[in-house]
Amino acid sequence: MYLDHIVHHVTKTPTQVAADWSEKGLHAVVGGQHTHWGTYNALVYTKTSYIEWLALEHKEIAENANHPLIDQLLHDLKIAPGFGTICIRTTTIDELCEQLEAKGIETSGVLHAERKTTSGLIRKWKMLFVKEEISDALPTPFFIEWQESDKDRYQSLQNDGTINESNLQLSISACEFHVHDPKGMMNKWKRYFKLEEEAGHVLLLSNTKLVFKQLENGTKERLAAVHIEGLGNKETLTYEQATYHFH
Repeated sequence: MYLDHIVHHVTKTPTQVAADWSEKGLHAVVGGQHTHWGTYNALVYTKTSYIEWLALEHKEIAENANHPLIDQLLHDLKIAPGFGTICIRTTTIDELCEQLEAKGIETSGVLHAERKTTSGLIRKWKMLFVKEEISDALPTPFFIEWQESDKDRYQSLQNDGTINESNLQLSISACEFHVHDPKGMMNKWKRYFKLEEEAGHVLLLSNTKLVFKQLENGTKERLAAVHIEGLGNKETLTYEQATYHFH
């Protein structure tokens, strides 16, 4: 399984976000609109994953979307922006749904989704969520299966300018989660997704590490920091109340 993308809830518009990150030396772009959800986004790609800055465009549509990802966005933005959750990429989402439900884990069932890009292209995908109450507890990752193969999708994204050579030098090396019970959370995800374990409360995806650390402040369990390699300089940035470590 691969990390597909990280969801960062933001209050700025995609145009503002893309401009901010372009100033910091990353090739970030306006993604497009989720017309049925009332949201829109900005994106920055790495060689095998990406970061999505997700924002509300039409709050009324979002409030009536009845979608787990959008419900979480609305819940979190009531307090503050910040990292929301992560998405794991699979090519067998229907089988994964059956496997989870066979373990007694209730799911959303496979959902179909699409986004209209700024060029007017419609990108389509399938999604799968573990059913759980939207709260300050750490959200379980959700899953995605793209309509296109990774190779074709990346080629298309390069053709339309979403990805350039600088993006392909970047990689998300670790996602750091702050939770009340690191070992318990790690074991829960390990049972759900059959991920390999590494010392220090770490689970391994094919392209990144998921690190679980003790929550020191507050009660909200969330992704707290993302580690990115390949930018060429070492620094830590806090953006819309989320921490990015560049190595």
